[in-house]
Amino acid sequence: MQSTTRGLIAQLGLAALCASFTLNACAQAPWPTAKPITYVVPFTPGGSTDVIGRTLAQKLTESLKQTVVVENKPGTAGGIGASYVAKAAPDGYTLIGGTISTHAINASLYPNLPYDPVKDFEPVSLVAFLPNVLLVGANSGINSVAELVEVLKKDPNRRTFASSGAGTSTHLAGELLGDRLGIQLTHIPYKGTPPAMTDVATGQVVFMFDQLTAAIPLINAGKLKLLAVTTEQRLPIAKDTPTMIEAGVPDFQMFSWQAVYAPKGTPKPIVDRLSAEITAALKLPDVQTKLTEMGMVIVGGSPRELAALMDKEIPRWAELIKKSKATAN
Repeated sequence: MQSTTRGLIAQLGLAALCASFTLNACAQAPWPTAKPITYVVPFTPGGSTDVIGRTLAQKLTESLKQTVVVENKPGTAGGIGASYVAKAAPDGYTLIGGTISTHAINASLYPNLPYDPVKDFEPVSLVAFLPNVLLVGANSGINSVAELVEVLKKDPNRRTFASSGAGTSTHLAGELLGDRLGIQLTHIPYKGTPPAMTDVATGQVVFMFDQLTAAIPLINAGKLKLLAVTTEQRLPIAKDTPTMIEAGVPDFQMFSWQAVYAPKGTPKPIVDRLSAEITAALKLPDVQTKLTEMGMVIVGGSPRELAALMDKEIPRWAELIKKSKATAN
């Protein structure tokens, strides 16, 4: 009897050891084989960040041989999604499509930001620069920047502009225009680009700035009118559209950017692998065609290059926010 009992105990001990070994082996499965990767888009579907996120998710799924799932977590100029990723495990299974808003502007615009753009993230790769454009409704009766300026100066009731969210570059572009014209404009923030563009197209709001990427479908559909671009030079994709400076607004230049980040502490080999895979994806002909036709300037680059960009952008936007007295409301 004692022999049988000892044998049973030994078998149970061996089973427990095997189970423990199996769990440890699973826990230590080499990245990225353990589970799908979550790519957080901190804005609503349909905008530039979403387009980039879904494009990269597809290519990373193919190159990493692991599913990359896109999750939209909009709100607070991308702050909700950024906060979520900042608190995620630094294991390479959570990424975020960061932007000029989440990782530069928000640092100065929100006094109680629940994450730190620098301390809480590992830069992975810059993706692209995106020019902002000035848009009005196709039926607004406004056909040029000069005509828009005339409307804004003459009619206080029409001094409204929309944005994809408080703290976005589209918000600050509107604030900058008001500053250059010496006019107090009324900012109307939305939870993403599509609803903002819809209200501009239908005349609920007079104008907005946004990325050309998201505006092209409504421009082609005859619902929005493109008045100017915010870059220093005209865009190849819109050669007949003047810059803001050409249109008579002095010292007006602005662009947005998109990038990828991981939670702080993500192992360097994983960050470097992700950076290399993203840069490779951005060189693929179909990706190049898709993004450039949407007005993006594809960049790519190393984690160090993205960190260097942030070192310049964070203080730059802090200065503009202070000067324009922009708020998160």
